[in-house]
Formats: sequence, structure tokens, C-alpha cells
Amino acid sequence: MRAAAPGTPVGVTTGAWAAASPAERLAAIHSWQALPDFASVNWHEPGAAELATELLEHGVGVVAGLWTSLAVKSWRDWPRRGDCLRVLLEVVDDLTAADAVAAAGRLVAALGPAPEVPVLLHGEGRSAWPVLEEAVHRGMDVRIGLEDVVWLPDGGLAADNAELVAAARRLIT
Repeated sequence: MRAAAPGTPVGVTTGAWAAASPAERLAAIHSWQALPDFASVNWHEPGAAELATELLEHGVGVVAGLWTSLAVKSWRDWPRRGDCLRVLLEVVDDLTAADAVAAAGRLVAALGPAPEVPVLLHGEGRSAWPVLEEAVHRGMDVRIGLEDVVWLPDGGLAADNAELVAAARRLIT
């Protein structure tokens, strides 16, 4: 990756779908021969704080994935939260537009005022586009891609990530 795209940050997931137990995720970090620039840590999963601490100790940046208000509280209670590169507030349920925006509002409210790190707000499935618009309205960072949604705002199937990004740019401007 680094040879093909010099200067592009390389990130990985530490999600439970990649390795089920906290011990497996820690063992994976210890086995890495080449370190990524950053790794996402889902704060609703067991062992998140320990995993994030281990990543930071290895010089790997941490992106905190916060899917629930309880996860937000857990992250806020972690003494090294200011060392994170970013927070991802994630609306992961496939909700109606109104429910997705309300869920996003609850996560933002749980986060509280002026977190120490940049915040990106995004949704998945049907929630992706309404949450993207809410993030723009709030002046927050956004993301869009096939990991989150395969449908365009008009309901058509996106051919690729480039088409999703182009649709997001149109919504933003």
C-alpha cells in the first residue's frame, strides 16, 4: 500500500468481526510486522480501552468508533481520549430519515461540548444520507462509501465509491 500510494495513511479495523475476543485483538497487534498509521476501535466492544491503549503504546493512532450513548460515556471516561486522532459517531441502524437524525442528535448530545479531537458523524444503510446531511448542518466531518451504503440519495444503486462521493459533494454544496 505504502509503495503504491506514498503518504496515504493506512488504517485497519480492530472490530469484533475481525477478531472476536479482546485477547485475539491484542495478540493481532503484537503480531503485526508493519504497523498501520491508525486503527479504529469500537468502544461498545469489550476491551476497547485496553486495545486503544496498546495501539497508542505501539505508535498507532486511534479512531474511536462510538455507536451508542453508553460507548460515548465510556470513551469520555477514558483518560487518554485526547490522544485519539478522531471520533466516529456512527448511526448503525437502518432507520427512517427522522429516526436517523434523532439518533445522531442523541450521540452528539452524549458527546457533550467541545471534545478534544475531531468528530466525524456518519450513518449506514438508509441512515447514511440523512445523517450525512445532519453532519453538514452541524459543521461536522462526514464520510460516505460502499462500507456504509450502496444506494444513492435518489434510491439508485451506486456504481462505485466515486459515484457516492460525487452525490455527497452535491448534497454538501
